Amino acid sequence: MTANSQRFREFKMPDVGEGLTEAEILKWYVAVGDTVTDGQVVCEVETAKAAVELPIPFDGVVHELRFGEGTTVDVGQVIISVDTTPDAGPAEEAPASTAAHADQSAAESLEVEPEQPRRQAVLVGYGAAPSSTKRRPRKARPGAPARPPVAAAVQAELNGHAAVPAPAPAPVAPAPVAPAPAVPAAPAVPAGSRPMAKPPVRKLAKDLGIDLTAVVPTGRDGVVTREDVHAAASAAALAATPEVPEQAVAPAPAPEGVAALAARETRIPVKGVRKATAQAMVASAFTAPHVTEFVTVDVTRTMKLVQKLKDDPDMAGLRVNPLLLVAKALLVAIRRNPDVNAAWDEENQEIVRKDYVNLGIAAATPRGLIVPNIKEAQAKTLPELSRALGELVATAREGKTSPAEMSGGTVTITNVGVFGVDTGTPIINPGESAILAFGAIKLQPWVHKGKVKPRHVTTLALSFDHRLVDGELGSRFLADIAGVLENPQRLITWG
Repeated sequence: MTANSQRFREFKMPDVGEGLTEAEILKWYVAVGDTVTDGQVVCEVETAKAAVELPIPFDGVVHELRFGEGTTVDVGQVIISVDTTPDAGPAEEAPASTAAHADQSAAESLEVEPEQPRRQAVLVGYGAAPSSTKRRPRKARPGAPARPPVAAAVQAELNGHAAVPAPAPAPVAPAPVAPAPAVPAAPAVPAGSRPMAKPPVRKLAKDLGIDLTAVVPTGRDGVVTREDVHAAASAAALAATPEVPEQAVAPAPAPEGVAALAARETRIPVKGVRKATAQAMVASAFTAPHVTEFVTVDVTRTMKLVQKLKDDPDMAGLRVNPLLLVAKALLVAIRRNPDVNAAWDEENQEIVRKDYVNLGIAAATPRGLIVPNIKEAQAKTLPELSRALGELVATAREGKTSPAEMSGGTVTITNVGVFGVDTGTPIINPGESAILAFGAIKLQPWVHKGKVKPRHVTTLALSFDHRLVDGELGSRFLADIAGVLENPQRLITWG
């Protein structure tokens, strides 16, 4: 180990979670020349899961930032080097240049030593190794033309050797140019004799309507070939086409406004969270057989309970909203229908029923849609669930959700109602069994106790994996969620 390697320490892109292979550098918090300490955050990176801050594991002065912001770096690549002994004076060489000097030394040594013949790399593998033995020259055939020097040069280049220029021939007097002789026609087929051709060629001529006796054969011994038949057919078609005076054909005009439209388009690279989300949704949609069911429910009593909980001293400082009671209703419904909370094990062809609920909450962030989950949600009281929901949403909006917080989910809720949407057909988060879409709550005419009254109404949509949840189980599960929201006292009687 050299003094430089001890002095300059390199920090590589770590695997920040679940075997991810790359990350994008979002922001550097340090610059070249800045002093850093062990545990100090030097940059923020975004993986396919979330944004993560990276701390440096040693003290020193930043010597080099290997990559700029916005660059995607593979796990294991050096992203920053630090001078751990800056008081030792100027360094002889930076670690990054060590390889260059090694290459230069190797090149100098190659110049001193005589160059050995090497195998030349070709498109696939390597070419044949040059041999010290020489090939016996071919015997020239009488009347065969000599190999042209240009062809020899091309062949030498293909073999990986420089072509040796051939000696210039002695000057000779130019021969008089004679007119090119006409191409001799093949011997005519005697009248009444059958032209020679193979059966497939005869069938081709018959299909094209060509008389073989009128075809000029070019095959050996006067045999008519397929090319001869096609040539005769082309000649016949050309002869049958009337001559039309040539007219200037104007080129097809380019579509108007294409360039103007392209200038008004913005292309956004798909990477990080958006890329991972797209891949996951495609995998889920075309792997798990989705079934979606809907129910419209009167949630007027639930809205009244929300207001009472906001005024309850035990819920002071906590975020109370309809989503909190929807989450609690879903947990009660899972307790009544535990088979819903399961996963499909493709490798072992088994259904894995889970006795814990990691409740996912779909959250829209500037970097894309993420689904962090509340671990062991089934064991939380209403205040604990409210606190966990608040922390989850705040962390997601700040872009600080860790990969661990997004792994291991079992079921998910997506609140499309905050956008004023009534309902939808959500796609199941990969590895989970179901996802519940919670629509907007609106005042609507509703029959209540025999009279039409304005009531708070919403629509729930449940998508589930039909390998895990059949129609009966999915319907009972959705009906139980709706039942709790319609009559919240069931949180006690069913809970």
